[in-house]
Amino acid sequence: MSIPAPLDHFPAAWRALLPPEIVERVLPDLAGRLGKAEAAGVSILPPRAQWFRALDMMAPEDVRVVILGQDPYPTPGNANGLAFSVTPQTELPRSLKNIYQELETDLGVPRPANGDLSAWAAQGVLLLNTTLTVQADSANSHAAWGWEQVTDALIHGLSQSREGLVFVLWGNNARKKVALIDGTKHLILESAHPSPLSARRGFFGSKPFSQINAYLQGRGVAPIRWTAR
Repeated sequence: MSIPAPLDHFPAAWRALLPPEIVERVLPDLAGRLGKAEAAGVSILPPRAQWFRALDMMAPEDVRVVILGQDPYPTPGNANGLAFSVTPQTELPRSLKNIYQELETDLGVPRPANGDLSAWAAQGVLLLNTTLTVQADSANSHAAWGWEQVTDALIHGLSQSREGLVFVLWGNNARKKVALIDGTKHLILESAHPSPLSARRGFFGSKPFSQINAYLQGRGVAPIRWTAR
């Protein structure tokens, strides 16, 4: 069954992980809602070409690490299709500042000058928001549209089809996804969210980056170059 516009550019390699119910019912319903919103002139972020950017940047077999976010930044010009990432000219969001602070504390990596995390994605770090679109200036506005059914299926499918991945679950929303992941096959790292409201309640000091690399190296896999830009 073909996926109707505006979701007809869903990457085929990832679509193969979706059960028939998602392809036949959830995606068409979601496409219909998005299409109606676009037709009504509603500004949807990120731009349509970047809705699946996290998936476009790698095939399922290339994933080494999964970092889950919630939904795209609702400020126009910020979101670029990768969780926690922003376009290079954008001021760093507070959560990303805290991620960089923990990276510096954990591995001694100087804080990057911009918030574009494309170099992480290029190494197999899947920066996946659980909701892939948002209405401009309205955070969480597409949370109940069906995206989470799609991304839940992708997370579960990735867990089932692969071994030796690292799943990074920051905050309560992400930690709810632990039931989708086989902890006997993968490393699951859970902590508080890096947002200013919770970073000091368990995110700072959690050392996720060194734990990721130690696990990968222990399996004979190259570590992530978190300094890459």
